[in-house]
Amino acid sequence: MGGPCGTGLTVLSGSANPALAALVASCLGEALAPVELERFPDGEARPVVPDVRGRDVYVVQPTCPPVDEHLVELLLLLDASRRAGAARLTAVVPYFGYARQDRRSRPGEPVGARLAAEVIAAAGAQRIVVVDPHTAALEAMSPVPVATLSAARALAAALGPVADAVVVAPDLGAVRLAERYAAIIGAPVAVVRKHRLTAAAVRAGPLAGDVAGRRPVIVDDMVSTGATIEAAAELLADRAGAAPPAVVATHGLFSAGALDRLGHLGLARLLVTDTVPPPRADAVEVCSLAWPLAEAIGRLHREERLDDVAWPG
Repeated sequence: MGGPCGTGLTVLSGSANPALAALVASCLGEALAPVELERFPDGEARPVVPDVRGRDVYVVQPTCPPVDEHLVELLLLLDASRRAGAARLTAVVPYFGYARQDRRSRPGEPVGARLAAEVIAAAGAQRIVVVDPHTAALEAMSPVPVATLSAARALAAALGPVADAVVVAPDLGAVRLAERYAAIIGAPVAVVRKHRLTAAAVRAGPLAGDVAGRRPVIVDDMVSTGATIEAAAELLADRAGAAPPAVVATHGLFSAGALDRLGHLGLARLLVTDTVPPPRADAVEVCSLAWPLAEAIGRLHREERLDDVAWPG
């Protein structure tokens, strides 16, 4: 596939999610370029990229757990590609780790989201592609352009019609995402006010919006510990007539114990994407974003606009 000036396209993958990267390359009609990932005995990574001189290179690497390891690997892949003569470098980071650290809540803390964007740019990325980042301010923090995609249309299509649905934002940070889903599926929005107690414990309440007699669809950008979803689901269960909720989230991180935590809630469905490697669990449904990501990469390669990408559904 040639760009505007005939530059060829190359898709590379780190070790974070090679299955997704291979599917993306296949959707583009390309073979995933081979990368050798060597490690020193102490665990230090040393990737070796193929000949990418003069190529338009897309490095697919979500910075999912272990976040630090995958972030450093992404930096090394970008630096190796830059030194190998890539004409243009794009970091495709479907899940952008550290995006939750977008502000300081107390003195002495870093702003991890800004730092992560800065080091990715410093390693050679001329552009970053992300899907539903935790902070809408990521582009403002980044020294290079950020193309932000949403999985809402793909996930809404995978969810299918839900009669008498109400889209529930489990905290104030998810309101904008909930409004996007609501517009797609034609449903009202309800909002839960969340109070975080610890990193793995939250308290939910009050609830703004009418859920009685409706089928709640809880939407969020990620499921990590499951505490936010659990608190929202339990609050909904206290409302007379509310059906068991479906949960739809872009990034299924499922930290240790999260699936057990969600298992007792009697969820109607639990639907995530493959931005990070999905767990092998019957309760989790997975919607692949390979085609939408490939479409976005193809448009960027041809220097076309992304705002009219026809995502499935």
